[in-house]
Amino acid sequence: MLPTIKWSNGKVIMIDQRKLPWEEVYRTYGDYRGVAEAIEKMVIRGAPAIGIAAAFGVALGVSKFRHPGNLEKSFEMVCHRLEMTRPTARNLFWALERMRATFERAKKKGLAELQKRLVEEALSIEREDLETNLKIGRWGSRLIKNGDRVLTHCNAGELATAGYGTALGVVRAAAAQGKKLVVYADETRPFLQGARLTCWELAKDKIPVVLITDNMAGWLMAQGEISLVITGADRIARNGDTANKIGTYSVAVLAREHRIPFYVAAPLNTVDFGIKDGRQIPIEERDADEVRNIRGRCVTVPGVKVRNPAFDVTPARLVTGIITEKGIARPPYLRSLKELANRHLYRLTND
Repeated sequence: MLPTIKWSNGKVIMIDQRKLPWEEVYRTYGDYRGVAEAIEKMVIRGAPAIGIAAAFGVALGVSKFRHPGNLEKSFEMVCHRLEMTRPTARNLFWALERMRATFERAKKKGLAELQKRLVEEALSIEREDLETNLKIGRWGSRLIKNGDRVLTHCNAGELATAGYGTALGVVRAAAAQGKKLVVYADETRPFLQGARLTCWELAKDKIPVVLITDNMAGWLMAQGEISLVITGADRIARNGDTANKIGTYSVAVLAREHRIPFYVAAPLNTVDFGIKDGRQIPIEERDADEVRNIRGRCVTVPGVKVRNPAFDVTPARLVTGIITEKGIARPPYLRSLKELANRHLYRLTND
């Protein structure tokens, strides 16, 4: 299988996640507008993967420039189209900030050199994300004991990243250490990322997985069937409030009620230090037909009114720890996240 997303011969290739697990279909994009549409329509999804796609989209857009005239205006047009795709994912805007910084450094070096530098920067973002996920996995694996039953919501695996995954990266690392574990995957309505994507990934890796509906989690916790919860994140405020796929907040409340640890696994570039708390996180509202329909077939009263927020915000008080590539942040997050972000040299033996 190809990676979730790949730069190849001046084009962007993605696996179409809407088709999984029934088909492995790859889409090739030769224009930044196509990349933007792929992000919007969830051909690709997952905050880190969206950031990589946006970076490749910028490189792709500028690769089509033929004349240096109006360079800055044309560049901003490309960036603006990409930043309008998914408002919640912090990684999207972080990646575009990096591409803008690269543009500023290279814009006077000639168009060919600028194009080369932007491709190199996008490839660096992709490579760094994979390295980051491996580190998150190593830090987080210490939280999983032999025999644990891990509940996860949505998909925070290789399909949501450059590879390996964040929440599922923790699971993979623990499994690689020989720990026996079972993953309970919420189906994650309405897009079914857990049922379609998480189960598909874990089955391929031969990691035991049990699919449950979203409304089963509380009962299974009450029966002692869940040891801990690990989810990903799309944006984290500097106080630790965390936006993730809709339904995550409910899982966190249930975990607190049943005294089960609730962890978030995410790279530090998911933390938005520019916002105070979760009230400032923009929440994307998606098309009503995603709720009304399953695989193109209406499952309710046609035309019924629908709410379809794609994300919710879990308050920091419900989060036991945030697993990052530089360590595990603990409350109070206002201090611990900042300390981790400023940590340059670290050892995995130090928590």
